[in-house]
Amino acid sequence: MTHTTTDQPTGRASGALVPVLAFAGIVVAVMQTLLVPVIKDLPQLLGTSPSNATWVLTSTLLSGAVATPIMGRLGDLYGKRRLLVLSLAVMVVGALVSALTSELLTMIVGRTLQGFAMGAIPLGIGLMRDMLPRERLGSAMALMSSSIGVGGGLALPLAALVAQHADWHALFYGAAGLGVLSIVLTLLVVPESPMRAEGSFDLLGALGLSTGLVLLLLPVTKGSDWGWSSGTTLGLFAASVVVLLLWGVFELRTKAPLVDLRTTARREVLLTNLASIMVGVSFYVVSLVLPQLLQLPTATGYGLGQSMVVAGLLVAPLGLTMMFTAPVYARLSAKYGPKVTLILGMLIIAIGYGAGLGLMSAAWQSLVIAVILGAGIGLAYSSLPALIVGAVPASETGAANGLNTLMRSIGTSVSSAVIGMVLANTANTVGGVEIPTMHGFRVSFLIATAAVAVGLLLAVFLPKPGRSAQHTQLRASSEEDAALERAEEVLRGFRGRVLDAEGAPVARAKVTLIDRRGRQAGATLSGEDGGYVLAVPAEGAYVLAARASGHGPLASSAMHSGEERAVDLDLSLPGEIVSA
Repeated sequence: MTHTTTDQPTGRASGALVPVLAFAGIVVAVMQTLLVPVIKDLPQLLGTSPSNATWVLTSTLLSGAVATPIMGRLGDLYGKRRLLVLSLAVMVVGALVSALTSELLTMIVGRTLQGFAMGAIPLGIGLMRDMLPRERLGSAMALMSSSIGVGGGLALPLAALVAQHADWHALFYGAAGLGVLSIVLTLLVVPESPMRAEGSFDLLGALGLSTGLVLLLLPVTKGSDWGWSSGTTLGLFAASVVVLLLWGVFELRTKAPLVDLRTTARREVLLTNLASIMVGVSFYVVSLVLPQLLQLPTATGYGLGQSMVVAGLLVAPLGLTMMFTAPVYARLSAKYGPKVTLILGMLIIAIGYGAGLGLMSAAWQSLVIAVILGAGIGLAYSSLPALIVGAVPASETGAANGLNTLMRSIGTSVSSAVIGMVLANTANTVGGVEIPTMHGFRVSFLIATAAVAVGLLLAVFLPKPGRSAQHTQLRASSEEDAALERAEEVLRGFRGRVLDAEGAPVARAKVTLIDRRGRQAGATLSGEDGGYVLAVPAEGAYVLAARASGHGPLASSAMHSGEERAVDLDLSLPGEIVSA
């Protein structure tokens, strides 16, 4: 599989690009959070049972999980801005559908459409990589990655205020308005990326992944209602394993897969995705515990007796701190690398939850917990896209970050199911109403701490930052510096010049390195003198493909046996195979 991309930014982005893309991420988070203040009232509002009302939340989770990797891949193929606008447009339609109904089935349809907006996060990160200079990329991706926490933290008190003083349907009208504003700003400010992955969309792969994810997440989210040992729950888990295994076999045999599992299996990508699940678990625990603790009446002996709005305001610093952490992350990552910042973030999360075990007796203590956890989660979330971007080709950024975002979503889903079960099993029943206990809150914090410990262990085993071209991309201060560093750091590989029919050098020709399996192993642009340098991942046979505007393409086979090889690519021989 070859690609029509480079690993370098290809356009001049305006200064408003990052805020506009981050705003899109915040809009997505608002969509996810806007029903939190009315969750307990949904059965009454929709005239249904509590178990049926949970589908209003479950449907959004499922559609978001399915849409995230698919929209990322479609963005790589057909344009990331185009798919970003489409994701937001579907969300707006879904919000309007929900705003106009109080009937359960129609509400579920609207919420399902809203879940498609989750694809905005990986698409925004991909656009940033394609359009921004290297010195701005780190902090920009950090802000985009953290935007879902920022939006959730800011939306909670606002949604609570609306729910208290207006009809609850106003929440959906507000979300639709924010979606329209985000679409307009995106069309005005964000240019389309010229980078494209070649090939076609893997429809069977998309159907297989969608089926497997639904079969997996349904019992995760509904297990507490159905019973964790029930035939339905266990059967769905077993079916998900079978479907996902068959899907994996199919993807490995497909020339243009939805998800490149060989890339995903690389140590740095695999460990980052597994760590993402743990970060997702830890992030959602505080969102479930603190609002309940703050709103429980003081008559319980441990509740803090705050209103819905005040509780939202006390939790809001979680998102604000995540937002302000983005520039701090950029400086730390530039000096120490994203692996170190991920480890640091997880350590801060562990400290926050550890301190939280003894800081649950006053409202101001909840504020302290929110700030500490916001800083840790902000650093951890900011590190994840940098680790992924540094490990995959530029043409796979959308799909790879889509999969990483999916891993975080799976983490939050698991967290919701497990913490919900813990709080239910430890609750006291008073007057027919189940009230969470302090014991349940503390057990929840211990579960979050354990998840962070597992994530920390995974992060420790991430490969040390290499001096690869991808790592250089995130660390160099300019395109020229990056090109110089890449040329200096290549100890073994191919070098040479791209020439035209008269033997003159061809500048900015695309040179792609393809391995014996037909996979891209590297890519670069020739310099002003026609020169290029490409590192090789291993000894063996390769094809060097060259292409430039106004010239025919060239494919040149070459063997690499461990020493640097000189291979000139003569575009006067378009389409021929030339042995080097």
